[in-house]
Amino acid sequence: MNVEEVWLVLRQEAERVAAKELILSKVLSEFVLERDSLPDALGWRLAARLGRSSVPEQDLRELIRDAFLEEPGLLETICLDLQAVRERDPACNDYLSPFLYFKGFQALVGYRAANYLWRNDRRELAQYLQSLIAAVYTVDIHPAAKIGCGILLDHATGFVAGETTVIEDDVSILHEVTLGGTGKERGDRHPKIRSGVLIGAGAKILGNVEIGEGARIGACSVVLKDVAPHVSVAGVPAKEIGKVQDSSPALGMDHNLLDFNV
Repeated sequence: MNVEEVWLVLRQEAERVAAKELILSKVLSEFVLERDSLPDALGWRLAARLGRSSVPEQDLRELIRDAFLEEPGLLETICLDLQAVRERDPACNDYLSPFLYFKGFQALVGYRAANYLWRNDRRELAQYLQSLIAAVYTVDIHPAAKIGCGILLDHATGFVAGETTVIEDDVSILHEVTLGGTGKERGDRHPKIRSGVLIGAGAKILGNVEIGEGARIGACSVVLKDVAPHVSVAGVPAKEIGKVQDSSPALGMDHNLLDFNV
C-alpha cells in the first residue's frame, strides 16, 4: 500500500477502536483522528513520548513532521516498516498497535528523523534526538547509520547500532542485538547486514563484518567474522552450522536452526 492508503487504514482502525473503547477515544483523537496526515500523526505520537522541558513537545512535533514532509521518501520507508511489523509479528494484527504502542517501530521512526537531520548538517540536533530515543525506548541507533526499508525491530529493548552500521532492506532483528565495534577503531568499523537477514535475540555482531543476504544468526551468538549468504551461524564465537532453506528468513521469522541441509 502507498502512504495515503496506509493513512486511510490507520484512521479506519482508530475509528473502530474509539467506538469500541471510549476510554481510549481521547488518545486516538489526539494521535490519529484529529491529525491531517501521516507526517502530522507521527510527529504528535513521537513528541508525546520524547518531549522534555528543555525542548518542548511542540518543537519536537514540528521537527519530526517537517522532516517527513521535506523528504517524502521517508514516509514510504516508514510505511514499509509498518507493514513489516504487521506481516511478521504474530502479536500484531493491525497498523494501529505498532503506531501507538510498539517501541521498536517508534524508535525506528525516530531514528529516521534523526538520520534526516544528520544528512542535512544538523548533527547536534540529530544526536540530541538520538539521546532521547535511547533514554525512552532503550534503542540506541547512531543517526549516521544507514538503514533500509521493511525493517522489523521486534521488542527492540537493548538494540544498538553504531555509526557506520549498514542494514539493507527486509531485515528482522530481535531484542538485545548489538551491531557494534570491537574497540577503539575509527572509520568504517561496524557491521554490514544484507537484505533478508534474521538476527536472533541477544546476538552480538562486532566489527566491520558482512552478514550475507538471507543469513540467519542464532540467538546469543557472537559474530566476529563475515557470514556467507544463506547460511545459519550460532555460538560463541559463531560458526556456520548449515544452509538456510528459506530464501529470506527475515520474512518467515523462523528461528529454528535445525532447518538446514548438512
